[in-house]
This record gives sequence, C-alpha cells and structure tokens, in this order.
Amino acid sequence: MFTGLIEAVCQVKQVRRTDAAMHLAIDLGKLAEESKIGDSIAINGVCLTVAKLEGELATFEVSGETLTVSTLGRLQAASGVNVELSIKANGHFGGHIVQGHIDGVGTIKAIEKRGEFANLKFAAGEELLEQMVAKGSVAVDGISLTIANMDDSTFSAAIIPETLKRTTLGKARVGDLVNIETDILAKIIKKQLDKILPAGRKLTAERLKELGF
Repeated sequence: MFTGLIEAVCQVKQVRRTDAAMHLAIDLGKLAEESKIGDSIAINGVCLTVAKLEGELATFEVSGETLTVSTLGRLQAASGVNVELSIKANGHFGGHIVQGHIDGVGTIKAIEKRGEFANLKFAAGEELLEQMVAKGSVAVDGISLTIANMDDSTFSAAIIPETLKRTTLGKARVGDLVNIETDILAKIIKKQLDKILPAGRKLTAERLKELGF
C-alpha cells in the first residue's frame, strides 16, 4: 500500500520488451538502500515487484495486463518516473490510500501557471469520473491530488510548488498521458449504491428515506 507522496523522481535505465511483457530497469538512487528483492514499489503509480537489485539498479517485470491499462509501455530509457516505496507500519500516513492498481489512463488537457503554482486539467473516461468527487482524492501517476473541480469529461487539481518540484508534473505538457487510480473509498461507496439503486435512477433524499437512512 502507498500514500501518493512521491519520494523521488528516478531515471529509467533500460526497457526490454518481449511478446507479452516488459523488463524495466530503474536507478533508484538512495531509495535502493531501503529496498530488497520482492519489495513492492510504485512506479508512476503502478505497484511493481523488485525482481532484481544490483546496487542502485532495480529491475521490474511488467505484465501484459499492466501494459494494457497503464502508460508504462510508453517508457523509454532516460524517462523520469515517480517512485514511492510501500508504506511501513510505523510510518506517517500522508496523502490518501493508494493501492498501485491503475484504473485507467487520462490526458492532460490544460496547464495554467499561476506564479509558482499550477492548475492542471485532466480528461478522463466516464467510468473513472463516476468514481470521483470534488474535494476528494485521486492518484495521478502515483501522486496524491485533491480534486478541485469536475465536469462531464474532465477534472482539475491545483498543484503546489513542492509537488511540481518533486514529481514529474513539473515537466508535464498538454497531451501527456497519465495513470489514474481513483480513491478506494469512492469505489466501495459507488459499488454499494449501484446495488441498491435501479439503473439510471439518481440518489435523492426521498430514495435515501426509502432505504432507511
């Protein structure tokens, strides 16, 4: 499990593709000192397992399914990636609960710089947006963000200078694809509501009373 607080932007050293998978080698830098073979590490928000560790170079085996639902298949040697080690039981829990299980891919639609801050707008599919709420949390390339605004096809977030400096969002461009993981709590609530609400029927105060709330 992760929190969405990125510990470092690390560099991809090697990408080797096979018919059904990809071998990804990343220079973890000082994070390698806290890592070992078998550890779970979030790479751009995707939970991967360390298959080999040689000094600061960690190798991960990426399955075909992960390549299908995420942007990892687009990585190249020298690409920068957001890295977060899994949270320790006695660690500080900042951000929000991030599983490292990507729900889909979104696109950066607009970047508005405001001094040292930036407002980013992301386009996402209807299924993803249905699992989000304004002022709720979302992980974008593994970064825990608070949703500022939403409409039928996009959501936006205000990015503080520290996040721009410590993550790949500082070099983001319009048109870039990003991994999106919606909040697990929102998923659970939506699933329960889908069970009790007829298709196409909105949740109203009257319906809540009918359900005993």
